This record gives sequence, structure tokens and C-alpha cells, in this order.
Amino acid sequence: MAATTPKDVFSFSAFDPSKFSESFRDFAEKGATQSKEAFAKMKAAAEEASKTVETTVQSAQAGTVELGLKAIDALRTNADMSLSHMEALLGVKSVAELVELQTSFIRKQAEVTVEQAKAMQEAAKKVAETVAKPGKEAVEKVVSTFKAA
Repeated sequence: MAATTPKDVFSFSAFDPSKFSESFRDFAEKGATQSKEAFAKMKAAAEEASKTVETTVQSAQAGTVELGLKAIDALRTNADMSLSHMEALLGVKSVAELVELQTSFIRKQAEVTVEQAKAMQEAAKKVAETVAKPGKEAVEKVVSTFKAA
């Protein structure tokens, strides 16, 4: 077994700077390429996230308008019913007629309120689904890329 002397291990003649610079250049180029790829992926993800947020905001705005219009319609209907009831009360000739008119009004008002609540609930559910859809799709896309990787 040949013994290596410290002179051989630490000698400068064993060190080739051209190989070192070549390896360093390859390492630097590989690092630059990986950095460019990572930046491109981050840029694409940021652009996609921006589009998702924009779509979500637009959906929320449209949904808010729709819910607002439904609320205005409900208020208008309730006001019309109340005014009609007030007019009818002005023509009452007996207590029995008053009780009958009031009972009928309350019953009708309760039915209308239930219908309005159902309509608002359906509209709110639709808006919530529409607003959540872009985010849900984005999450599913990200999850599928992690599964593929």
C-alpha cells in the first residue's frame, strides 16, 4: 500500500484552476437558469391570482347590486301593501270589520315576507357560489399541480 505524503496532497500542482472555473461557470449558469424558471413561475402565478381576485371582485359587485335591487323591490312591495291597508282602514265602519281587515293584512304580510326571504336567500346563495367559484377553481388548479409534481 503506497502511502501518500503530505507534500502530494497539499501541493499546488494537483490543483487545476481551469477545471475549477469551468465547474463554477456551470454552477452559476445552472443557478441562473433555475432562478429564471422560478421567476417565470412566480410571475405566472401572480398574474393568475390577480385575475382571480379581479373576477371575484366583479362577481361580488354584481351580486351586491342584485341583492340590493331585490331588497328595494321588497321594500317597495311592503310599502305599497301598507299604504293600501291604511286606505282600507279609513273606510272601516265597525270593529269587526277592523279586526277582519287587520287579520287579513297580517296574514298576507307574513306570506309575502316568507316569499321575500326565500327569494333573498336564493339570490344570496347564488351570489356566494358565483363569488367563490374563481377562488375554488384556482385552489383546485394549484392542488392538481401539486398532485402532478
